Amino acid sequence: MPHLSVTDLTMAYGERVIQEHLNFEVEEGAIFIIMGGSGCGKSTLLRHLVGLKEPLSGGVFYGPTSLYDASSKERSAIMARIGILYQGGALFSSMTLFENIALPLQQYSDYSRSDIYDLVMFKLSLVGLSGFEAHLPAEISGGMKKRAGLARAMALDPDILFFDEPSAGLDPISARRLDDLILELRASFGTTIVVVTHELASIFAIGTDGVFLDADSRTMIASGNPTELLSRSTDPRVIRFLTRGEMCSERGETKEWKSL
Repeated sequence: MPHLSVTDLTMAYGERVIQEHLNFEVEEGAIFIIMGGSGCGKSTLLRHLVGLKEPLSGGVFYGPTSLYDASSKERSAIMARIGILYQGGALFSSMTLFENIALPLQQYSDYSRSDIYDLVMFKLSLVGLSGFEAHLPAEISGGMKKRAGLARAMALDPDILFFDEPSAGLDPISARRLDDLILELRASFGTTIVVVTHELASIFAIGTDGVFLDADSRTMIASGNPTELLSRSTDPRVIRFLTRGEMCSERGETKEWKSL
């Protein structure tokens, strides 16, 4: 059974449909990429997957359990199994890194103070931030904030981690380090990871599966491993996105794709 599945999902803001008839599965241990151009609904889909926005129709399932039809107890159990890294890290500015990461452990676990201390220090070491536990978010770089946000998302040892544009605002070296960290987490802990991104380097470096959303048709037009999609797809929209237009003319498409 898939770790996460989406069945005939339609997303809308009021009467404006963003995406419709979405169907896909996220297998356990996958690094699943939600990709597509700006405005196609990638982050909106993420909000639906983590329970922040109810769909117009269709379902989101964690194992056999429907997220939006679940009882409050069942839904709380699902939420306890997921972690989220938002674009800006979403750290509390008045709290140290230690306090930020300790917060979910203090609120949602029965660990002792000494156990929480050990866990926080371990999570910080996992993301390469040992020695920075007393720093405020304003005192560290953007890449370090992302890694601290990841440490907090990992605090409760979630089964699934969600990333919303993790490389946004990072220089290429910091972005690559974050990609490497995502790969290490999957390899070490078997965590299922869902990533919203439009960064090609990250898509090809970490993605094992994924779905491509199209803004014009308002639905998914491709799914699968990103590298395999690039090699087999004949859809100019997919090719243009995955090559930034460079391969369109080679595959017999009009040259105007390269200027878009």
